[in-house]
Amino acid sequence: MKVITIKQPWATLIAKKLKEYEFRTWKTKYRGDILIHAGKGIDKKAMERFAYLGLDYPSGCIIAKATITDCLYVDETLRNELKMKNADVYHNVLKDDNAWEGYGFKIENVVEIKPIYINGKLSLWDYDYQFDKK
Repeated sequence: MKVITIKQPWATLIAKKLKEYEFRTWKTKYRGDILIHAGKGIDKKAMERFAYLGLDYPSGCIIAKATITDCLYVDETLRNELKMKNADVYHNVLKDDNAWEGYGFKIENVVEIKPIYINGKLSLWDYDYQFDKK
């Protein structure tokens, strides 16, 4: 199964269904099931911003299964949609100068799973996983 490694707190926000898009500077044609891997790297400013949620932010492990249903260029229309959904979660791509350019991977059908500790990789990578709900 395909896996994407994401820094914390973003991986957990996806696992908790608080974030519907993952952003990258590259696009993907892949659509289908994907595992969400919480990388060992963290976004310190974002961790402070979301501390009030009181969530656990594990690292170095796969924490959820989901589906990539689309890959959209981040343009003004998508920025406006994200601002309406949750300006705090999408803060990084909603900067006033619209300087950030890239793609949003639409993530749906999220199901948390028991953590699987494994090192992450760049891009989309493969892991042999048999899905069972926790």
